[in-house]
Amino acid sequence: MDLKEIQNLIKFVSKSGVSEVSMEQGDFKITIKTDNPVEQVMVQAPVNMVQAQPQQMVQPPVSNEATTNENAAAPVEDDSKLITIKSPMIGTFYRRPAPDKDLFVNVGDSIASGDVICIIEAMKLFNEIESEISGKIVKILVDDQTPVEYDQPLFLVDPS
Repeated sequence: MDLKEIQNLIKFVSKSGVSEVSMEQGDFKITIKTDNPVEQVMVQAPVNMVQAQPQQMVQPPVSNEATTNENAAAPVEDDSKLITIKSPMIGTFYRRPAPDKDLFVNVGDSIASGDVICIIEAMKLFNEIESEISGKIVKILVDDQTPVEYDQPLFLVDPS
């Protein structure tokens, strides 16, 4: 079963209102459950696959004084006109094509429909995610190299 078939199955389950679907082909088994508002997808892969070790992120402590000053200086934004670009799949979010390459987009960059804005790795496949809208990147909602869920907001774009 390839990634497109899995994506189509997820879309079908979410639209049909079915609470659970299980499918098995040889040593590949997939179960999709929609009991909760958030979709859960469990994939059981063959035993001989190697799994990556989870990375631990350490954040430096932030002083309360710095936080208060940033909040006071930040202008209030009107999010009603912004468009959210969401993740079309479950995987790991990457902002650059390779560790030694430049970022696809930054805050303030203008994008056109069809521009590659990020990569999502799913099942060892690197999927280029293209923008479906034109506009200006206002906010990037996900950190580089972090896991994302299906339909999770990734970017806020000002279409004007």
